[in-house]
Amino acid sequence: MQMATDDFFRSRLDQMIDLRHPLVVLSSRMPWTQIEAALAPAFARKHREGQVIEGTDLFGTTLEIAGSSVSMAGRPRLPIRLMAALLYLKHAFNFSDEELVVRWSENVVWQYFSGLDYYTPTLPCDATQIGRFRTAIGEAGVEELLKATIDTAVATKAVRPAEFERVIVDSTVQEKAIAHPVDSRLLEIARAKVVQAAKSAGIALKQTFIKEGRELRRKAGGYAHAKQFKRLRRTVKRQRTILGIVLREIKRKLTTATAQS
Repeated sequence: MQMATDDFFRSRLDQMIDLRHPLVVLSSRMPWTQIEAALAPAFARKHREGQVIEGTDLFGTTLEIAGSSVSMAGRPRLPIRLMAALLYLKHAFNFSDEELVVRWSENVVWQYFSGLDYYTPTLPCDATQIGRFRTAIGEAGVEELLKATIDTAVATKAVRPAEFERVIVDSTVQEKAIAHPVDSRLLEIARAKVVQAAKSAGIALKQTFIKEGRELRRKAGGYAHAKQFKRLRRTVKRQRTILGIVLREIKRKLTTATAQS
């Protein structure tokens, strides 16, 4: 019997990991055959119906069907077990697609969970393929994965069936149109309110800094998003200076008006 040198110099993953690890135990309990059978139709070759077109021959006008065939096979798809495992790991650990494939190539437990026998240092797939897999299986496929996970949890007595009788929905997770009170925004609001109050009181200001204030607020938002904190601090400092100039001018004119009266 001849043994392949490729396997002779490599250790199996089940000899490198702790078999009591939660993901290792879960991988042996998950109904992978059932999951693959449920998701396989989404990747089957589609039959092309074709279109009915008019043709002409010696006997007059005829109807023909064009383009009717079975779609040609493209690039071989990755194993459904691997892609389903990647999708599970992505949501379990809240990673982006790019970060997920990098972590997978470094984690032997994740590779064992995905059905591999030997460690591989390469990426399992391109990061964009995870999104395409999720789109291909659709909402029904994601529900099938969730159902398999719940059934496994019940079978292993990790959760009790009674715990599924009540569903608690927290509406606070929904994003709301709330503007957070950052310094830049508060300073711009303060400048606008002070200028408006001065105008209502009949105080004429030399400069209201409306255009510069809006521009500084826009820049501050961009610097904060790009994490350019030095530029952000300079912008906020200029906003404080502008607010101080406006306040001091109003104070001087109020003092002058009080003295004259």
